[in-house]
Amino acid sequence: MPNYEYLSRIHGPEDLKKLSFSELDLLCAELRARLIEVISQNGGHLASNLGVVELTVAMHKVFDCPKDQFVWDVGHQCYTHKILTHRNERFDTIRKEGGISGFPKRCESDCDSFIAGHSSTSIAVATGLAKANTLKGNDDYVLAVIGDGAMTGGLAYEGLNNAARGNDRIIVILNDNEMSISKNVGALARYLSTIRSNPKYFRAKDRVERGLKAIPVVGTPLRDAVFHSKEALKRALYKTTLFEYFGFTYLGPVNGHNIKNLCEVLQRAKDLARPVLIHVETKKGKGYLFAEKNPGAYHGVSKFDVSTGNPDAAPSMNFSSAFGESLTRLADKDERICAITAAMKYGTGLHKFAAKFPSRFFDVGIAEGYALTFAGGLAAGGMIPVFAVYSSFLQRGFDQILHDLSIERQHVVIGVDRAGVVGDDGETHQGLFDISFLTPIPHMEIYSPYSYQELDFILRHCVAECDGPCAIRYPRGREQVVPELTPQSYEEYTLFAPGAKALVVSYGRLFKDVWYAVEEIRQTKPVAVMKLQKIFPLSDECLQIMGKYEQVIFIEETMEAGCIGEHAAARLQEMRCKTRCHIKAIRDFVPQATVAQALAALGLDRASIKEYIIQRLSD
Repeated sequence: MPNYEYLSRIHGPEDLKKLSFSELDLLCAELRARLIEVISQNGGHLASNLGVVELTVAMHKVFDCPKDQFVWDVGHQCYTHKILTHRNERFDTIRKEGGISGFPKRCESDCDSFIAGHSSTSIAVATGLAKANTLKGNDDYVLAVIGDGAMTGGLAYEGLNNAARGNDRIIVILNDNEMSISKNVGALARYLSTIRSNPKYFRAKDRVERGLKAIPVVGTPLRDAVFHSKEALKRALYKTTLFEYFGFTYLGPVNGHNIKNLCEVLQRAKDLARPVLIHVETKKGKGYLFAEKNPGAYHGVSKFDVSTGNPDAAPSMNFSSAFGESLTRLADKDERICAITAAMKYGTGLHKFAAKFPSRFFDVGIAEGYALTFAGGLAAGGMIPVFAVYSSFLQRGFDQILHDLSIERQHVVIGVDRAGVVGDDGETHQGLFDISFLTPIPHMEIYSPYSYQELDFILRHCVAECDGPCAIRYPRGREQVVPELTPQSYEEYTLFAPGAKALVVSYGRLFKDVWYAVEEIRQTKPVAVMKLQKIFPLSDECLQIMGKYEQVIFIEETMEAGCIGEHAAARLQEMRCKTRCHIKAIRDFVPQATVAQALAALGLDRASIKEYIIQRLSD
């Protein structure tokens, strides 16, 4: 167990203000030890949090949180902030059921100024908070911490375009670690590299500033006069930075692991009392050698051995890797197939495709809307684009699916990864809304495999047979299969034990538990089961079969509003069927817990499913 000599004294941000810079350095070492101690047991976002320890400490040293508000983009790098803001004693519960969240949550602490979980929102949030301060007449500061990866998202630039209108006290801190989850891509990455490798202007600017300040009596006023009209100096030494064109005063680049320098620059930004952007350079994974060498692999981790860096559970096949391998095999036979990711090459299982077909692989950065419209362009040009994206992030591309893909039936395949309950990342990452927002879109087809083999069959079908946009939704983690149920090809639906008055319909991950729950019920009551592979739209043939039963019970791992059972019930009513439909699905946001815990709490574990079916059969 590490010795936390300094951390044990910190109960809130006010306590670290008493420490000297040398003591703060020791505190940072203890904070890293605490992060590694807990994340190695609970899992979580390791590398990104190790990279912002000094920055977080410096922010709390110079500013007064919660009076001054900190906005964390995505939010996954807020662990040190949580430890320093009265939550160290509960830090062992992070990402556990009933524990503290791995993301900022206003309901958890006054020091968490806004919820986070998705990328590129921080500047827009901070702009709103800062404007509210101005309108209320207070002089508090708002700091937005955003990574260079999140700066590939268009919403960040919409924020920059509005943030510097006026003199609101907003400070944007660009955390530049040359990474998002995977290595950064695109023009912004090249631009930041230019700033990092060409510091001529910034060195000269600092030399001039120090020289002017050294002049007795008039030095500081003279410095202020020169730097309030600095265009001539810039033109002579270095071109204006992109951020100054947006209206920000630019400070940096700054070493993100030097507490004293960070505090000096933060104080300078504070004294300016206007929109400032501070460019901070950090090392993702700082202080833990395995994470420093391979930060992408240690971005989000499961439980691991600290001494070796190895996960406790050996890596195994999962739906993401199965999707990537199937797509790679198909692309080997069809040169029209392209793969697209929004900065999630490894998370979506596309890294092998990228290595084998680099000219047909496109990482567009954190830009889901762009990815979908870009895919539409590829399809219109005769290619077959496949966009793999997490369900919760696909929400950001609704208009592009509706307008750019569906109206003219562009043949784009969307791999909807992490569909359903995701687990310990909580409300912001659950994949529960894709069915609800995709089903109203004309021409959209939706599929849901329950095994790797079904996933392969469906992907082949979508690539070869579909003539418009289609989505394949699959869960996080490994397949859960019934050994005796092995499909030999793509089938829209499969009906089992049809001779009954009641039918249970399900699909995807839940089907295994539905199957075994019904098997137990069948010992006393006959019940039919239907497994769907194509879940929307349901064919007339499939609906006619449902309409023959007195009761149809839908068990779904999605939101109840807009679920498949809801659509089927409406169609059966149109067909004047007397079938009674019952739906077991989800009605609210799902908090953090393991997948098993969450499903049990939702009444979607095997025992609860069995109980629900028995109750409905008794109605």
